[in-house]
Amino acid sequence: MEIKPHRHDLKMEKKSFWLSVAFLFLVMIAAFILTMVVPGGVYTKIDDGNGNQVIDTAAGFTPVQGGIPFWKWLLSPILVLTGSGAGTLIPIILFLLLLGGIFSVLIAQGILSHMLGKLVRRFTTVRYQLMAVMILFFMALGAFIGSFEEVIPLVPIVVSLAVCLGWDIQTGVAISLLAVGCGFASGVANPFTVGVAQTLAGLPVFSGIWFRLLCFAIIYVILLGFILLRARRADKTDPVQFPDQEDQNDPKMDRAVRYFSILMGIGILIIVVSGFVPVLSDYTLILLMLTFLGAGISSSLISGMDPQELGRVFLKGAIDILPTIVLILMASSIRYIMEEGRILDSCLHLALEAADGMSRPAVILFIYLICMATNFFVPSGSAEALLLIPIIVPLAGAFGISAQLCIVAFAFGDGFSNILYPTNPALMVALGLADCGYGKWIRYSLPFQLLNLVLTCGLLLLGLAVGYA
Repeated sequence: MEIKPHRHDLKMEKKSFWLSVAFLFLVMIAAFILTMVVPGGVYTKIDDGNGNQVIDTAAGFTPVQGGIPFWKWLLSPILVLTGSGAGTLIPIILFLLLLGGIFSVLIAQGILSHMLGKLVRRFTTVRYQLMAVMILFFMALGAFIGSFEEVIPLVPIVVSLAVCLGWDIQTGVAISLLAVGCGFASGVANPFTVGVAQTLAGLPVFSGIWFRLLCFAIIYVILLGFILLRARRADKTDPVQFPDQEDQNDPKMDRAVRYFSILMGIGILIIVVSGFVPVLSDYTLILLMLTFLGAGISSSLISGMDPQELGRVFLKGAIDILPTIVLILMASSIRYIMEEGRILDSCLHLALEAADGMSRPAVILFIYLICMATNFFVPSGSAEALLLIPIIVPLAGAFGISAQLCIVAFAFGDGFSNILYPTNPALMVALGLADCGYGKWIRYSLPFQLLNLVLTCGLLLLGLAVGYA
């Protein structure tokens, strides 16, 4: 009996696609209405000496003419490719096309099936222990390396493994994507959120790590308990059973899996090393793309796949992934609409004005809320840090709240919402590859998000009570 991945292609279901399109279109309409209601305004930007544009708090907020022409709003999913976030968006789209092509080749040639068979045979009897280790691994990638988009190639593999071990698609997404998002949010040594934020705040990079380690440990326990509980509820079938390994000998396929595993291991190593080599971090996604492309093509050819067939299947897989790209462009257009309408800074200014007269506990929770709300429009952690830190750190200081705790609130607000908001391209890519509709994902993950919201609010109040600084 041959194990099969949970699907035979990476084409998004029509129902999931059109529901996602409808939801994102409503958000685009809401953003357009905001540009007509909220007065335009900007914060003055200055160079921080490292080539980054940050807000000049001394210059304050300046009202300007707002609004966006209807034609720009209508074409915003295309015009976003010329906007400020295009440098990140375009590589993600290219990466997605590559992923669609390579995974289609791996599935069509049976390499993914063969690899999953080996994994299931080895770990069936200890699958829940394996789950705990995998969740810790992905959380660590997010917490210590700042990985998020980089783990996208691993999501469909983990999802297929989870299905073969007797769980469901959502469990596989949770083990990989939800875990890396939670690690990213804990910000233990995340260079893209905590690292950038502490530099902007004038703090030693990664100082105050003890509290973030405590947050990481508590969040890991809660996340593991949640996924275990949901997996046991969904565990209605036994793991796929296989004949003995001796009956499945296929030297070519074994060699193909070996090459694929080695090259993917190199890809993971690149992710890890990039966390300690700042120069390499700018090229991590490109290097990962090349590594994954090499892994897919070489393993397919080694397994005996005809080069012409490889090209045909690759092209089909890339075409099948195009609907997901449409969703990514629509999601990314929200920020473009807000920026072109000159209301992104206005919304932030109005939010900060609302902090007047609040108590210290209310202020730190309000900062958390501001960061969560901003991440809906600015999914990039580094970009959000450049926008918010020059404002929220002085705001916190005015109420006697330490910059360290303010940065923890920022990391929480940025990280956890990455795995919730449809405006995050990486989330939509991963869900598309996993064949998990956004609605299904919300129904699965929302209870955890609500529990986690209460937990993280409690952690911020604890940090305030113990004088974390």
